[in-house]
Amino acid sequence: MKIPRSILGYTTGHIVIDLYSPVIPALIPLLVLYPGIGYFLAGLLVSVFQVTSSLFQPVVGWLSDRSGWSAPIWICILASAVCIGLYGVVQNYYLLLFFAAGAGLSHALFHPSALMQVHGETTHQNRGSLTSIFVTGGNLGFAIGPVIVGILIGLGGISALTLIAIPGIIMAAYLYHMSKNTAKPAVPEKVAASRMPIPFAPVSLIVTIAALRSWVIMASVAFFPAFLIATMGTSLVFANAMLTLMLLAGVCGQVTGGFLSDRFGRKEVTILGLFACLPPYILFFQTTGWVMLLLMVVIGYLIWSTFSVTVTMAQEYLPDRVGLASGLLLGFSLGAGGLGVSVVGIAADYLSLYTALFGLAIPLTIAALLSLALPGSHQSET
Repeated sequence: MKIPRSILGYTTGHIVIDLYSPVIPALIPLLVLYPGIGYFLAGLLVSVFQVTSSLFQPVVGWLSDRSGWSAPIWICILASAVCIGLYGVVQNYYLLLFFAAGAGLSHALFHPSALMQVHGETTHQNRGSLTSIFVTGGNLGFAIGPVIVGILIGLGGISALTLIAIPGIIMAAYLYHMSKNTAKPAVPEKVAASRMPIPFAPVSLIVTIAALRSWVIMASVAFFPAFLIATMGTSLVFANAMLTLMLLAGVCGQVTGGFLSDRFGRKEVTILGLFACLPPYILFFQTTGWVMLLLMVVIGYLIWSTFSVTVTMAQEYLPDRVGLASGLLLGFSLGAGGLGVSVVGIAADYLSLYTALFGLAIPLTIAALLSLALPGSHQSET
């Protein structure tokens, strides 16, 4: 299958902007060393990023559905690169909060806008595969972000983190040039007058499941490196490298889950992935050494295997509201999960990091049980 140049550009942009998503969580082991910053305040930075993104993504998606409007994606990437890069030279906590919010807003504008571009340049015959490529690109960026942070800080200290803005600046320049030399795609047809009613029950259920799963994912990304350092005495570079390996396993899981969902059904793969993730998650906290590290990779593979599947389910529940569906699953649910990171941070401060992370087995169990109530998925013909 030939991938259009524009789709490759959007996918590469997705890799780059999502590379910045795990940077703040990867910095938590260092942020907690700043005067007056504990696990709660460090986790709050993650929550601000995620919640800001979540509050705006559904709104941006709704506007895209209603009017065909989309934000210039090169500006979104540039703003995110600058906000995250400044974490290398700024230690004032209020400024760190401001930059977290700015990066979150950039992501909120990027995802629905870029997905609308992809939607407008694909057909029913290739939309599923090309959208999958675009979504997986973001997860690849999310996976490599922590190891880049580890390398930069390992080589040049925290101030070297400013260099992480370079790929974003270059990518923004490329997409700006591409936008000036590429015909603007036709916007999706406005079908407001004939739109199907929103099926609130299944949409609410899939968003709730995705939010609970995101709580586990975001808290794991935020605190697993610190947990490895505290329990195994590893270096920050090694801990972030393990996080990257876990997230790369998640990329593989996402591709596998998408393929299996086409063959065996979205609901079935979602149920299997969530229930299968429970045993390795619980065992992770009962082991040490290479077994713990192996289980960390398995957790990443299984929990991410349901990610693109639930995005597709939401789009099938809302076939004429692609922007809204994308905003809810890629924005609101991830932001709600990010808010849970602060809860884990509070528990870690007042109890222990072990207790706080082990307790995430509860929302994971609830998500698995709720998945049993999902209606059977269907393939949209739109």
